[in-house]
Amino acid sequence: MSQAKTLEMLISREQIAETVKRMARQIEGDYPAEMPLLVAVLKGSFVFLADLVRQMHRSVELDFLRLSSYGSGTESSGNIKLRMGVTSPIRGRDVLVVEDIVDMGLTTQYAYGYLRRKGASSVKICTLLDKPSRRQGRVKVDYMGFTVPNEFVVGYGLDFAERYRHLPDIYILTGGCDGP
Repeated sequence: MSQAKTLEMLISREQIAETVKRMARQIEGDYPAEMPLLVAVLKGSFVFLADLVRQMHRSVELDFLRLSSYGSGTESSGNIKLRMGVTSPIRGRDVLVVEDIVDMGLTTQYAYGYLRRKGASSVKICTLLDKPSRRQGRVKVDYMGFTVPNEFVVGYGLDFAERYRHLPDIYILTGGCDGP
């Protein structure tokens, strides 16, 4: 018999908004001449990306990369699959990978390597959430919003089996992993 899922607020929408604004200023300050190409890792980062771009004071170019490792569970399979690659020219460009969360670091490592192989002159990582306690690989996070505990989090674009993305705050999801 499955346990009922419960949500415990971790980060409020107000805290998120303030942090996204701070991160946008920091990125703009680090790229005074020309903004890098922002490559969002879908699906989870779409809300963060939209808010980040709206906080920037100049035009940015966007592209998307769709990777998967979770399926419908709460544990990564460790097997990264490229579902959709970028379509923008990458060679010789500065690229900023926009992630919702860096957890084990496997998808982030994959995205970094993929963009370097495509000829990016530099690749930096921007993530709203960082969970270093679960890191399995070497990942350097250049722009980070919040460090989160080793819990499964949802909301603000992050999901569990395609649920909870719509929540404007970030929550810890508890109560078993055999379905929401």
